[in-house]
Amino acid sequence: MPTAGFAQLVLLVLALVAVHRPFGDYLARVYTDRGHWRVERAFYRLLRIDGDSGQRWTTYAAGVLGLSFASIVLLYLMQRLQPLLPLNFGRGSVQPAMAFNTAVSFATNTNWQSYVPEQVIGHAVQMGGLTVQNFLSAAVGMAVAVALVRGFTRSGTDRIGNFWVDLIRGVVRVLLPIAAVAAVLLVALGVAMTFAPALVAVGLDGREQVIATAPIASQEAIKELGTNGGGVLNANSAHPLENPSGATNLVEIFLILVIPVSLTRAFGTMAGDRRQGRVLLSVMAVLLLVSLAVTWWAEAHPNGQAALAAGGAWEGKEARFGPYLSALFAVATTGTSTGAVNSMHDSFTGLGGGVVLLNMLLGEVAPGGVGAGLYGILVVAVLAVFLAGLMVGRTPEYLGKKLGRREITAAALSTLVMPALVLLGAGTAVALPSTSDAMANPGPHGLSEVLYAYASAANNNGSAFAGLTATGDFFQATLALAMLLGRLVPMLAVLMLAGSLARQQRMPPTAGTLPTGGPLFAGLLGGTVVLVSALTFAPALALGPIAEALS
Repeated sequence: MPTAGFAQLVLLVLALVAVHRPFGDYLARVYTDRGHWRVERAFYRLLRIDGDSGQRWTTYAAGVLGLSFASIVLLYLMQRLQPLLPLNFGRGSVQPAMAFNTAVSFATNTNWQSYVPEQVIGHAVQMGGLTVQNFLSAAVGMAVAVALVRGFTRSGTDRIGNFWVDLIRGVVRVLLPIAAVAAVLLVALGVAMTFAPALVAVGLDGREQVIATAPIASQEAIKELGTNGGGVLNANSAHPLENPSGATNLVEIFLILVIPVSLTRAFGTMAGDRRQGRVLLSVMAVLLLVSLAVTWWAEAHPNGQAALAAGGAWEGKEARFGPYLSALFAVATTGTSTGAVNSMHDSFTGLGGGVVLLNMLLGEVAPGGVGAGLYGILVVAVLAVFLAGLMVGRTPEYLGKKLGRREITAAALSTLVMPALVLLGAGTAVALPSTSDAMANPGPHGLSEVLYAYASAANNNGSAFAGLTATGDFFQATLALAMLLGRLVPMLAVLMLAGSLARQQRMPPTAGTLPTGGPLFAGLLGGTVVLVSALTFAPALALGPIAEALS
C-alpha cells in the first residue's frame, strides 16, 4: 500500500504539471477575451445583458448576491415540491429545515449533506437542482477570483468586469466541456450511469439486495471538478459505484486539483508576471505536501496494537484504497473546498484527523477551492505585504498597488469572518445542554467532531466527522448560517478590495518595494498562512485533536 500511494502521488503530480501551463494560459484567455461565443450571446439576450459593459464592484457584488439568493429559493422550492416532479420514486417532500440547509449548502459550493441522498432526493432534484448549483457555484468562485486579479491589473477605473459574462464563460468555456469529457472517462472506468432508481442483485446466500443507483458519472465529474463534493450516494466516493478503482480515484483527485492549481498560472499570465503565480503555487504545494506527509505517517503509525498489527489505521477505510490512498484523497479534498470523501474522516487517527481539520482552518488555500483558493491566498498575500511593510517601515505595495486603510480593512474582514464563525458556532454547540445528545463521542474527539463541522461549513468544504448527528434544527440552522456567511462575506470583502485596487494608478517598483516574485516572499506568505491559523485555532486544536493524538 505505501508503494501504491506513492505511485499515485507521482502520477498525480506529473498530470498536474503537464496541464498547468496550457490550461492556466487557457483560463487567462477565457477571462480576457474580448469576443463572445454565439451560445454566450444567446444567454446575454435571454438575461438582457450587455456583454461588453463593465461593472463597479458594488454592481458585481449585487450580481453575486442576487444569483446566490435566487438559487437558494429555487432549490428550496424544488425540494419541498419534490412529489410533483418526475423521477421522484416516491421520495416525499424534504423537511423544511433540511431543505433550507441543503439549498444553502449547494448554492454556496459547500455541499454539506445532512440526509441520505438515495433515500431523500430523487433524480429530478439531483440533476435539475443540485448539479446545476455545482456548475453555478463553482463559476461564481472563479468569477470573484478573476475580478480580484483585474483589480491588480487595471488602473484608474472603477470597473472590474461583468459578473454575468464571467459566470457564463466559466460554465460554457471551462466547466461544461471538461465535466462532459470527465463523465465519459468515468463511465469507461466503471462509474455507474443510469436513470434507474435501484438494481436488484442476488447474493451468494440467495437473498436479494436492492442497490441504489443514479446518473452518477455525470454528477461525479462536476462534483470533483467544481470542488463541490456532494455525493449522489451516502457513502460518497467510498462507494464502488462512485469510485470503483484506483484509476477512478486518481482521476477524481486530479479533477479536484486541476482548476485551483492552474488558476495560479492564469493569475501570473493576467498580471503580466508569471513569477507571481509560481510563488503562490509553491506555497500551496509545500503546504499540501507537508499535510500529506504528516497524514500518511499518522495513518501508518496509529495507536493501538490491533491497528499496528494490521499495518495501519484501517478502521473506516475502504479496502480498495487503504490508509495511503485514503489519506491522499482526504488531504486533497480538505486542502480544497471539495468535501468529497473516500474514507471516514471520523476514523482517522487523532493526528491524521487533526491535519485534515487544520487544512480547512488554514482557510483552504492549499490550493483551495475553484476560485476561492486563488482569491483567498491573494488576500493573505496582501496581509503579508502589509506586515512586512510594518516591520521595515515602508509603505506596503503589491503588484504596483498601494495597500492603505481601505484595502487592509477589506483583507482583514475577508480573513477574520471564518474564524469567528467556527469558534462561535463550535463554542455555542458544545456549551448548550440540548446539543449533547448529537455528539456520539465524549472528550477530545467529541470536541473535534463539532469543531470539524463548523470548520467545514464556514470554509464551504462539506465533509464531516460522522460521529456528530447534525439533523436537529439547531445544527441545521447554525451550520446553514455559517455556510452562507462564510461564503458571501469574504466574497463581498474581496470585491470591495478589487474595486479599491482598480481605482489606483499602477506604480513602477522602486528601491523601497518589497520583491514578491521570489523565495523570500514565498516564505513570508507561507509563514503568514500558518501563523494566522496557529494564533487563532491553537487553543481549540489543543483541546481536541492534539489532546487525542497525545492520549
